[in-house]
Amino acid sequence: MAPRGFALFETAIGVCGIAWSDAGIVSVQLPERDDNDTRTRLARRCAGARETDPPPDVQRAIDAVVSLLNGAPSDLSFIALDMEGVPDFHRRVYEVARTIPPGATLSYGDIATRLGDPGSARAVGQALGRNPFVIVVPCHRVLAAGGRTGGFSAKGGTATKLTLLAIEGAQLF
Repeated sequence: MAPRGFALFETAIGVCGIAWSDAGIVSVQLPERDDNDTRTRLARRCAGARETDPPPDVQRAIDAVVSLLNGAPSDLSFIALDMEGVPDFHRRVYEVARTIPPGATLSYGDIATRLGDPGSARAVGQALGRNPFVIVVPCHRVLAAGGRTGGFSAKGGTATKLTLLAIEGAQLF
């Protein structure tokens, strides 16, 4: 379903963005260098969406993300995602990642094993690197083998990943 709208919102880590369709959230954008860069990145990813006030269900999602980024344990599992165009394997990876509670982590290999395909850790990492629903699909809670941070495709890379994990109270070492 085509994106209908998007909005920017203030969080403890900066201005984030969210885009939605009639079916659910299409994309979540972490802060870029400034508000305009965040807006531009989200608008480019969600061609055809226009910046507007979020409808009530999207506002509830925004409020939950803001709460989580303020350090409050916040369950984001209620947020409907529009996964039209998302490959099946990625959907399955995202479903497993959404089960990781704040403050906890899994490895790419753990997710691969939960998918019934223990040899697919690299593919899990690639799917998470293309995650359009960052925070809602908590790819930052997925680590490399041995507790190493692994990559993170958002601005700031692994430093941003570590910041998100610290906000959630994750014990890494």
